[in-house]
Amino acid sequence: MTTTWNATDAGVLSLPSGRLIRGRGLRRPLPAGPASAFAVHLLGKQPPEVPWESRWLRWPDFRLPSSHTEARTVLRTAWARADAERVEIACAGGRGRTGTALACIAVLDGVPAAEAVDFVRRNYDPRAVETPWQKRYVRRFAD
Repeated sequence: MTTTWNATDAGVLSLPSGRLIRGRGLRRPLPAGPASAFAVHLLGKQPPEVPWESRWLRWPDFRLPSSHTEARTVLRTAWARADAERVEIACAGGRGRTGTALACIAVLDGVPAAEAVDFVRRNYDPRAVETPWQKRYVRRFAD
């Protein structure tokens, strides 16, 4: 029984290690198929309850995470769990914060920080990571 995503599932980013992580916008309907085992919600306000395990990372729209330390911990957990579970990263629209978090996870997976935004734009969404400070955050994430 497969416990991770299929690489062809909507919104799934395939990392160099083979880990698969789904990004999505919470304003959109839940994609068809299996549910997440673990989700990270990147919102300025507490997200609605979901029937699977989730973590809320306070991250206002068009901004950066409220706590860099917490962001590193939560995103590292998501990366580790994606090795064997269906992990989802989600903000309201699924592009800016989600793309930034996915780029940071790509850095954890071995993508050079200077290339991570382009990697996510090529393999997840061409408009991912929306602001100059989000791009800068990814470049400095490994520091």
